[in-house]
Amino acid sequence: MAKNLFDDFSPVSAKLWKQKIQFELNGADYNETLIWNSPEDIKVKPFYDKEDLTKIHSVSTKVSQFKICQNIFVFDFNKSIEKALDSINRGAESIRFTIPEESVNIRKLLDQLPLEKITIYFHFRFLSIDFVKKIDEIAKEKKATIFCLLDPIGQLSKDGNWYQTKEKNNFDTLNILSTATTSLSLISINSSLYQNAGANMVQQIAYSLAHANEYFNRIAIINKPIVFQISVGANYFFEIAKLRAFRILFKIIAQEYQHNLDCHIIVTPTKRNKTIYDYNVNMLRTTTECMSAVLGGANAIANLSYDALYHKDNEFGNRIARNQLLILKNESYFDKIDNPADGSYYIENLTHQLAEKALALFKDIETKGGFLKQLNEGVIKRKIQESADAEQALFDSGKETLLGTNKYPNKNDKMKQDLELFPFVKIKPRKTLITPIIEKRLAEKLEQKRLANE
Repeated sequence: MAKNLFDDFSPVSAKLWKQKIQFELNGADYNETLIWNSPEDIKVKPFYDKEDLTKIHSVSTKVSQFKICQNIFVFDFNKSIEKALDSINRGAESIRFTIPEESVNIRKLLDQLPLEKITIYFHFRFLSIDFVKKIDEIAKEKKATIFCLLDPIGQLSKDGNWYQTKEKNNFDTLNILSTATTSLSLISINSSLYQNAGANMVQQIAYSLAHANEYFNRIAIINKPIVFQISVGANYFFEIAKLRAFRILFKIIAQEYQHNLDCHIIVTPTKRNKTIYDYNVNMLRTTTECMSAVLGGANAIANLSYDALYHKDNEFGNRIARNQLLILKNESYFDKIDNPADGSYYIENLTHQLAEKALALFKDIETKGGFLKQLNEGVIKRKIQESADAEQALFDSGKETLLGTNKYPNKNDKMKQDLELFPFVKIKPRKTLITPIIEKRLAEKLEQKRLANE
């Protein structure tokens, strides 16, 4: 029988490790030198051991099954079909179509696609019973896996107004669809909005769950998986833990409504830390963010191309973004094992703390009338703005860095002539029911100043 080499060593407690570290610090304060506090008020220690392994609930992440997703905006109909087929041939395993208007011939759009082997997501700029019914017929006929990402609350949060429908309100429309369709997943939560607007991770989790809870309370039949569209940032281990905490808390809340299906998570890298100057660094950022998404247990990942901020949709940017995921999957073997974060003292501890804090905030929201009430009163926007302002202050002071932008910028880098898209917050005065939550990047003010001086 082989000898266990660890038998030759006595276990070392966390107390002994800390004493050794304090000795090596030569009098420097342990807490001030080695412990840092995250925006979520989580104190991060220099080391973790089994004493930090606290689980409130188990979480299952089917990492081996994650799908590479390609985003396609349906503007030129024939080109959209061509792009979808080309993306599938080049490694995409799912397609997320954005449909701008009801006039799109949805049957023709799907007719040439291999629906038996890919997943389809539909994001709409409208809410229509008849249109969704047509998709349900196709899904039933072709035995296709289709998710309609319907999120009226997300529309209100981002736009300031509900969708315009024939029905009395958007929830009536969803209730009609929930009984009229049998082959589609209908409900989605746009969690990306909160991250891209500057919410910290506890807020992102709690707001998304409170957002979902409104649908549980208002939609009579939810018998398909609910989709969370989530953005992840650069805090590698925290983002892994965030996705795991999402699953844990969703399961707890869903079971209260006898909803026993796991949530379905689509992840996209955040726009908040992306830049127009030194734009190739965006590829490094999105690579680590996609890694967090995989290890955190995303069902599908739609990468953000390095030039998405300032270039119109283009074949090269899309191919590079897709290839980043293909390398992670086929050359880095990120899909070879499920639950890869299980047993990591640090990640398990972060998962526990994020879940605990997010659950407390969720309960506070529900006690005060629920998510929609706080959204209408402006509380959600105000809280997100406070977090965004705190992060912006760190960036402006140089304490939070974006390489190539506020640290080691290339002074010779010029971008004014390369902008095909307006990469900053657009101001469009109009009448809205509520003040919308606005997505804003950290580098916008600095970039505008540089552009003005070119």
